Amino acid sequence: MLTEAGWSVQDADGSLNLYVQGDRRGSGVAVRETTTATGRADYALYVERKLVGVIEAKREGADLTAAEAQADRYADHPTEAQQRLIAWRTPLPFRYVSDGGETRFRNTLDPDSRSRRIFSFHQPRTLSRWIRQAEQDPQAPSYRARLRLRMPDLDERPLRPAQIKAVRGVEESVALGKGQQGTGQSRSLVQMATGAGKTYTAVTFAYRMLKYAQAERVLFLVDRNNLGAQAQNEFENFTTPDTNRTFADLFNVQRLGAEGMNPSAKVVVSTVQRLYMELTGATVPATRGEDGEEEYAYDVAGDIRVGYNPGIPPESFDLIVVDECHRSIYGKWRSVLEYFDAPVVGLTATPVAQTFGYFNGNLVSEYTYPEAVADGVNVDFQVYEILTRITGQGGVIAQGTIPVRDRRTRRQRYEDFDEDVSYGATEVGVGVISKDQLRTVIRTFRERLFTEIFPERAKRDKETGELLWDEMYIPKTLIFAKNDNHAEEIVEVVRDVFGKGNDFCAKITHAAKKPAERLSDFRNLPQLRIAVTVDMIATGTDVKPLECLLFLRDVKSWAYFEQMKGRGARTLSLTEFERVTPGVGPKTHFVIVDAVGVTRKPKVDAGPLEQHTEKDLSLEKLLRLTARGVAEDTHISTLASRLAKLDLQMTDEERAEIEGLTGGVPLKHIVHRMVDAVSIDEQAKSREAAERLGLDPDRAVRDATERALRPLASNPELRTRLLEMRRAKDILYDETSRDALVSAGAVPEDESTARETVRDWRAYVKEHRDEIAALTVAFSPESPVPPREALRRLKDLARAVARPPRAWTAERLWRCYEQVGEAVASKRSAARTAADLLALMRYELAGGADEGATPPRPHEEAVRERYANWLARQGQAGVTFTDTERWWLDHIAGATVERVRFDPADLDYAPFTKMNGTDGFLAEFGETRAEEILDELDRELGA
Repeated sequence: MLTEAGWSVQDADGSLNLYVQGDRRGSGVAVRETTTATGRADYALYVERKLVGVIEAKREGADLTAAEAQADRYADHPTEAQQRLIAWRTPLPFRYVSDGGETRFRNTLDPDSRSRRIFSFHQPRTLSRWIRQAEQDPQAPSYRARLRLRMPDLDERPLRPAQIKAVRGVEESVALGKGQQGTGQSRSLVQMATGAGKTYTAVTFAYRMLKYAQAERVLFLVDRNNLGAQAQNEFENFTTPDTNRTFADLFNVQRLGAEGMNPSAKVVVSTVQRLYMELTGATVPATRGEDGEEEYAYDVAGDIRVGYNPGIPPESFDLIVVDECHRSIYGKWRSVLEYFDAPVVGLTATPVAQTFGYFNGNLVSEYTYPEAVADGVNVDFQVYEILTRITGQGGVIAQGTIPVRDRRTRRQRYEDFDEDVSYGATEVGVGVISKDQLRTVIRTFRERLFTEIFPERAKRDKETGELLWDEMYIPKTLIFAKNDNHAEEIVEVVRDVFGKGNDFCAKITHAAKKPAERLSDFRNLPQLRIAVTVDMIATGTDVKPLECLLFLRDVKSWAYFEQMKGRGARTLSLTEFERVTPGVGPKTHFVIVDAVGVTRKPKVDAGPLEQHTEKDLSLEKLLRLTARGVAEDTHISTLASRLAKLDLQMTDEERAEIEGLTGGVPLKHIVHRMVDAVSIDEQAKSREAAERLGLDPDRAVRDATERALRPLASNPELRTRLLEMRRAKDILYDETSRDALVSAGAVPEDESTARETVRDWRAYVKEHRDEIAALTVAFSPESPVPPREALRRLKDLARAVARPPRAWTAERLWRCYEQVGEAVASKRSAARTAADLLALMRYELAGGADEGATPPRPHEEAVRERYANWLARQGQAGVTFTDTERWWLDHIAGATVERVRFDPADLDYAPFTKMNGTDGFLAEFGETRAEEILDELDRELGA
């Protein structure tokens, strides 16, 4: 073992030669039976002729714990001459014990050092590197010490809360050696929902460990070859928050291939099979993927055995990240992981028992799919099933002349069959293409797309009631085919059933022409609504506008299914979404159309939050159940899903309004607590905590649920407003009534209605006089209230009175005042704003017509006239302005029109920033004059 690792093994006699490997860096000699102050060590380890460690060797099966104590004695007590002349430092830091079958190692340079199991002895050059690093930083002399002492505060700006928690959890776990339990290096598991940014999280902590903890190299294991290319791309294009450079500018990233491992690579991306082949020289059965790459099998005959490879020694990596790999990596293939002396971090969306077992239950961060939906990171999903007879049972092809197509060339020929040909369900789409099965599925999908799958998009003719088809309303749909031939047939059927051409539906596989270009088209072009793929878009490739996944193939790998499902879960802004799917509002959910029973098979735990349809339980009923305290878990889960969708549809102003009703708590946080309340894991934690305290565990769960629902249950105003907002997002369609023309013509003015509206508004101002008076005072130049804050309060009031049943918009109120002769008629057609509402409030506070108050004028006209008069007075006083000065003054007047009062802070926003903002204004007018002008304009132009 020592010789394999590059050590020269010698006896402590006259033939001893510590120079046997020359003066090269990393030379190493292991000397048998070396005397120390407390006895003879079986081996003393010399690196570059310095005594650095000991080995205690035992017979197979011996007590290695006792051997560790013996090794510690020798390492702690070199002879006086050894300490003075040849020891690198005392005590000696590197201590090994081995019985030939098991080897354990302790590095006392580590804080709270403990022994761990390793595959074989470290190479001398590895110990040499560790020694140099310790000399460079004596206060943090080892990798684990640097993880504890040299990691800077995490830059949270580019990260979501779940990613921040995961990065911190991993770094703390690795630094403290958690999850070790005698198994070797530490093991840490991160559970994070598909689409929540697992790879970005891993790149973040990998970068920090490479840069600040001086990790030698990181291994990133992926499930499939095509995921390796995506992982490599994400590493290379990662922008480092501290330098704003790409990862590839700082560190080499290699995707492991037949050429072997590049010594300069700091990140190596590989599948476990490719790594095994590199370690052993063995081969693994493979199939050719649609992208032309080999995909290696997990299920292989015999045991997976790994021997020592000096080219890739066990210490080659300081961190191993396992990203959503097949569960057998923790079973049959675990010997590959255990070969390496490195902490292992697992990333998964849905861990199974075997995964938890491998990581010794050390779950450092958990972020489930329902939590991601609650936070708006993902959207929820629904499942719609289409099952046909041939899909479930197969079929029979009648004897006679049957078309046969070559798989490779797709050339068709005809053959005569003397007997009927039977085929099973598993052969559909592979050995047999049933055109009618495909046609039945696609036709059903089309017919029910706007009635059952996406009913909210149904548009009907007002006269006939017939469904109107607008292809822009068809959700971006991805169809999963079994192979490239199957994909070709599906494309043909889709175009035929929908009656559309090549621009509507396309095959996007590596076998297609210009697949990358077609993928970009699918992502960005509105007219390309349906794509058919096999593997190319199945995992890792984002097409965020996707709203529908149609499965025409089964998927046996749970991890792969989660990756495929993740294609539809991505969120995007309304602007991005409407660029490709206009007129339907924001993306609130996606639908899995299951045409092969893929969702019926036990694969994942991440089911949809929504357990009841809108027909079963409306939002109003769910809120009523919540208020009455009788909401079951399925009701709470469904309500959480509905509110998460509503949050995605809200404007920023609506979110601010909700926070005003909840005491500053965002709707997302309320939804998140509801998700936690019905989480099986969280309920189990509540029960365990209650049992430890001798309390009723069921009551503890009920109390937690009650706390989660209290913000809704105790706030009728919040429930009402949520329901109003939800209804405002909907349009009701009357599909039964027939209409007839009654009259047509100009609407006569209704003065009595206008007077009634003015009277009601006057009463409202009187009732809320103190509040409204304080608001109007906030706009005076002497007010300490910042203009921005005053405007926010005014707009809040304007929104409140504009809601039903009052519906007092500024436009409507002003029109009514004009009709009754109590407001100056506008000379312009501009819409009335909150500033005009302020003018009406001041008019009523002054007593209105009863007290002879001056009728209000439209705000914009008043400001423009005051500004013109001010300029005229300046001219009469001999003050002139340059063109540039007039630009500033004109735009300040314009800002006053928009914002009622001008806030000097606005100088640092558009349009002023194009003239260098505050600095530009001061440079143009001079500091003293600039301040005088702002004060004067505030007095002259303010409302």
